[in-house]
Amino acid sequence: MVKNTEINLSTLSRDVKKAPSDAVIIGVAQASGGPVLLDNPLTAKSAEALADSLKALAITGAADQVVRLPGLPETGAGILVLAGVGKLGDGESASGEALRRAAGSAVRQLAGLATVTLAFPTASVADVAAVAEGAALGAYAYTEFRTSREGLKDPVRNAIIFTELSGKEVDSALERAAVVGTAVNATRSLVNQPPSHLYPESFAEAARELAKGLPVKVTVWDEKRLEKEGFGGIMGVGKGSARQPRLVKVEYAPAKAGSKVAFVGKGITFDTGGISIKPAQGMGDMKSDMAGAAVVLNTVLALARLRVPVKASAWLCIAENMPSGAASRPADVLTMFGGKTVEVLNTDAEGRLVMADGIVAASQEYPDAIIDVATLTGAQLIALGNRTAGIMGSDEITRALKAAADRAGELVWPMPLPEELRPSLDSQVADLANIGERHGGMMTAAVFLREFVGKDKAGEQIPWAHIDIAGPSFNNGSPYGYTHKQGTGCTVRTLLAYAEDLAAAAG
Repeated sequence: MVKNTEINLSTLSRDVKKAPSDAVIIGVAQASGGPVLLDNPLTAKSAEALADSLKALAITGAADQVVRLPGLPETGAGILVLAGVGKLGDGESASGEALRRAAGSAVRQLAGLATVTLAFPTASVADVAAVAEGAALGAYAYTEFRTSREGLKDPVRNAIIFTELSGKEVDSALERAAVVGTAVNATRSLVNQPPSHLYPESFAEAARELAKGLPVKVTVWDEKRLEKEGFGGIMGVGKGSARQPRLVKVEYAPAKAGSKVAFVGKGITFDTGGISIKPAQGMGDMKSDMAGAAVVLNTVLALARLRVPVKASAWLCIAENMPSGAASRPADVLTMFGGKTVEVLNTDAEGRLVMADGIVAASQEYPDAIIDVATLTGAQLIALGNRTAGIMGSDEITRALKAAADRAGELVWPMPLPEELRPSLDSQVADLANIGERHGGMMTAAVFLREFVGKDKAGEQIPWAHIDIAGPSFNNGSPYGYTHKQGTGCTVRTLLAYAEDLAAAAG
């Protein structure tokens, strides 16, 4: 059901003509004195002539600017492409994320070509990795439901990174970049699936399909088992739909792992709001309300592909939130997994209900950390906009996630959890209500989730963090960098980097 778009990544360290391609891509930066041609494999004479022509050609070096020129005989390619990497200070080199975005933007905009050579400056293995990741992320298309190929261009299938570096570290960087591309693009494709085709049962089957051949164990709870074992949050949200809910656990447990982390993902395959129904405008975007579950699934599968020595589980809390005679009503009380009761004051605050069950279940396995990922609140967009995710929770986890995100090139920002928000969740009839203080609603939702984080074997709360990806998980605007329209796959790279850090710290 989910077709991954794959790209072949390789390197070339000598004459670019040794590996023929359709286009050779070189970088141009915005500098204080005007556009600057970055280090490239052209002869000095060609590079000088091209640099002198940049202003006349209206090439600025701005991010996302991609200009095609006739190829030069020395490159062996029919097209020479100048790709903007954005602003650089005098003497400053392009950052990894600038290279990643420039490579991704060029590959995305060169769809229709089969093979490209990316000749950006690569002074380090990290630079090679950034260019390779950008190419893998840019080479994506979602065409599953197109019946005609007219007007469609296939993504670039082969990317050759021109670099003087070689060896095992470079090979490992390419392998990791390919895995990152697979994981992010599989997440995008799940998010882009229409709700007619992606629903709780089919999502669970997609998880099984994606996990085939990997050293992971997949367990699925159907509605009968969920009801029997008391998953009141997932059942309370999902029972209004003819397509009943699921809980999926994907477990990766290598023998020599030193750490154990649980990822919990919101998997609302479509969110009408339930009885508290949403306005019609924009409701179609609610097919993306399962992005958190797609993120945690593909993060764990990526860890398995890369053989990272850390135990990791993904808990996919999957339901379809529909209004019907069987749906939960405002003022209903649900008994969550673990026994806590919640008064449902708004059925459109459903994500936190399914997530609460998943967090309790994950807690019972005593992981070293729990991280939940969810398209949880519209308040996230108000606070942080469309491209920056909010992270909240235990200081040690949020700090580590921010560091991992910075390294991975993703935008996240730590937010507080003010104690004065907790009383607003008090209920007159249950242990707590599912909505509270409207202002700062992103943080109020996180405070709700914190109530369900369990204790470790020493009786202390398990370190936990919540990531709200409501805005950055779905791009309704124009494509930019390596980011396409609709599903973005955001935070897969952050969680992967975080888990790799855990493994490194454990030795």
